[in-house]
Amino acid sequence: MRAPAIRYYQTGSFAVGNRLLDPDQRALQAEEQRSNTITCGHRACQGCGEALGARYALDAAMRATGGRLIAANATGCLEVFSTPYPESSWQLPWLHSLFGNAPAVATGIAAALRAKGREDIRVVGQGGDGGTVDIGFACLSGMFERNDDVLYICYDNEAYMNTGVQRSGATPPAARTTTTPAAGPEPGNVFGQGKSAPLIAMAHEIPYVATATVAELRDLEAKVQTAMALRGARYLHVFVPCPLGWGSASKDTIRIARLAKESGIFPVFEARDGEVTDVSPIRRQVPVEEYLRPQQRFAHLFKPEPHTEVIARIQAGADRNIRRFGLLDGRGRGHDEHTPAGRGHGAHAPGPDGERVGEGSPA
Repeated sequence: MRAPAIRYYQTGSFAVGNRLLDPDQRALQAEEQRSNTITCGHRACQGCGEALGARYALDAAMRATGGRLIAANATGCLEVFSTPYPESSWQLPWLHSLFGNAPAVATGIAAALRAKGREDIRVVGQGGDGGTVDIGFACLSGMFERNDDVLYICYDNEAYMNTGVQRSGATPPAARTTTTPAAGPEPGNVFGQGKSAPLIAMAHEIPYVATATVAELRDLEAKVQTAMALRGARYLHVFVPCPLGWGSASKDTIRIARLAKESGIFPVFEARDGEVTDVSPIRRQVPVEEYLRPQQRFAHLFKPEPHTEVIARIQAGADRNIRRFGLLDGRGRGHDEHTPAGRGHGAHAPGPDGERVGEGSPA
């Protein structure tokens, strides 16, 4: 399910005021009775994409379940900034698991509810890219294989931000982290490593896999609603820029997320039972350089002079995503030019020689 078709009233704008929409088209966050599942008082950094994504995703899940929801949260930024002992910003039943076992804990909660005959209560597991695509990946794959009745949400900021911005399996090629410094003949993260969690989830042929970004929050809400209407294992991969770890301005979080999609770096799509069923087409294509430049983690690609070969490799990965998912000229499946559809993230797309090149791409 995609977000309702919206007509943009301002030329060149991606915004539309809720007052111009019919009540049934308005975003959940416009409702006075929204649950505010993660509320004020948390300690996220200014411009944190993860806090924004979690708020929209969990509020949408709460609405879809009538408030009958339990969340299992992996260790990571989201857990640390929202629950500094003895405080909590969560307004739902919420459990903190270890770094790598949130999918297993969520599975256990779902099994306990089933044993008690309370299948009306639903379960969400959530974590960052480190706890999902690296440390927790075995538990996640087991959850998929068993088709456990859990929606797992990965908030992907492409590194271990909580512990000091170390590289993860979702870190894009050429990105600077504390463990992939901008030094040597090939500065930044190496090409050809990492993994695409959305595509691996699809390989399990689970009922629902989707990607989204915080630049298109109505689309994120719609995808959570779709996921909660289904039973079995479901996976949602959300692209969430991190100003601190990426060296970007806090005011640019939404802009960078939009550039990731509009460049083809991060394709947004939905899949059912292992088959892509819908993609969010690019509205206004931009070169990957526009996405890379606002982020200090890629500054070494432009100083003292542009590393054109490296930038070209990243562009090639984005171009491959565009071809693979049909992101241009309305070729995306289910395309509606007025639908603010989202796009998801997996790992980086293999290039012509097999190396992983598309930064942030689920291909």
